[in-house]
Amino acid sequence: MRRSDRAVTDPRNIDAVIQRCDCCRLAFATGGAPYIVPLNFGFAREDGKRVFYFHSATEGRKLDLLRENPVVGFELDTNHRLNAGDTGCQYSYRFQSVIGTGRAALVEDGNGKRRALALLLAHYTGREDWTFPDAMLRQTAVWRMEVLTLSCKEHL
Repeated sequence: MRRSDRAVTDPRNIDAVIQRCDCCRLAFATGGAPYIVPLNFGFAREDGKRVFYFHSATEGRKLDLLRENPVVGFELDTNHRLNAGDTGCQYSYRFQSVIGTGRAALVEDGNGKRRALALLLAHYTGREDWTFPDAMLRQTAVWRMEVLTLSCKEHL
């Protein structure tokens, strides 16, 4: 990171930034061109590692790309604010962002899917008491991304 004065390094602060975000953009590598998708997500710490959970249809381009290459890039951002100035050079933009790489894999077992979907819904609603019928679980792909690298930056 070029601007080390904007680096966020405390793990609790990084997790707090992630929790404030409402969209995680995943970048898949395919055929020499990136493919980026904005996704809702759930987030957890598991065995000291950061893990994101996503859901989608059981077929489609995202899952095809995930099977082709499970290593993905990701980006999240929040706390956007424009600081105005008298001249163009005095304008500035305030933000917090997290970028990194991860390894994604499908969650196959029903209990794992339930936990992942509950984390995803808890992220947006604050509720943790969700139930998921087996029929719905069969129609929903759930995948987990374990973070491999990560950096967090803020300009507040």
